Amino acid sequence: MKINAVLQRDRRMFERRKFLIVLGAGVIAAPLVSFAQHQGKVWRVGFLSGRTRPHSVDADVFGGFPRGMRELGYVEGKNLVIEWRFADGQYERLPGLAAELVRLNVDAIVAAGPPMIVAAQKATTTIPIVMVTGIDPVDAGFVKSLARPGGNTTGISNLSGEVSAKHLELLLGIAPKLARVAVLVNPANPAHVSTVTSVQAAAQKAGVTVLLVEAQTPQEIETAFSVMTRENARAIIVELDPFFIDQGPRIADLAAKHRLPSISTRREHTEHGGLMSYGQSGVDQYRQVAVLVGKILKGAKPGELPVEQSTKFNMVINRKTAKALGLTIPQSMLIRADEVIE
Repeated sequence: MKINAVLQRDRRMFERRKFLIVLGAGVIAAPLVSFAQHQGKVWRVGFLSGRTRPHSVDADVFGGFPRGMRELGYVEGKNLVIEWRFADGQYERLPGLAAELVRLNVDAIVAAGPPMIVAAQKATTTIPIVMVTGIDPVDAGFVKSLARPGGNTTGISNLSGEVSAKHLELLLGIAPKLARVAVLVNPANPAHVSTVTSVQAAAQKAGVTVLLVEAQTPQEIETAFSVMTRENARAIIVELDPFFIDQGPRIADLAAKHRLPSISTRREHTEHGGLMSYGQSGVDQYRQVAVLVGKILKGAKPGELPVEQSTKFNMVINRKTAKALGLTIPQSMLIRADEVIE
């Protein structure tokens, strides 16, 4: 009797242990299956730019984005596809390119500048948009607030208006008698309204006259420099714009030809022969964009991700260009510069 009772008790315990093991395996297997499915997914991200496609994306500031994604474990050709779309400076193409990304049902869209943000937001209210903007995104209507953007958009704000005012200050540091400065803008870029306002306010305080010149084609850039010479401008601020980035070498050449000290946001401007550049690091910006995209791919809602601001600024001076223009760079500026091109 006692033996039978013990056997029955052991049998019940064995059956219970087997049940618990099977149950536990099921509990463990569920997240493993989910994880495996997540790992096996290929994410598709759209990237919308007004520029011409760089010869090497990885060597361009845009390269900060795929590198940033790789750092997060999203690798092109493995679990990530980046759908690059470039408007070649023809902003009228942007709505069609944005619509194409929506038809592809991408998981997120990176909008590299205000014209691209406008096109992306008109194309979709559901696909997450991560923007890079040089204007106040709240004033522009891109988001409801910086802390809680709302809708389907978040991203990076790079404070171009404040940077443009700083450009004038730096030019005055080299040419304190500067009386008239030209500001090159693209009339198709809404960001330039606020940046010009910022420059004009700073110029009024400094007693400097601002000459506004517009260009959105290569021929208009040539014409703009002729206008600068005719109107006796003594320096030029090149506003940040995808088309101007593509035309960077030509703009720097024309500035040198017309003997105009020039400054831009982008470091490449000095590499092409421009006098100075001051602004946020483009590579770092697109690395920040990658972090936001990574959060969205993991389930974060863009409307709940605060808009971030770039905090790293770089100043580059082309001393060779300064010498060619007969300018002496103050030692105080050389010390402050992140890089001096000799």
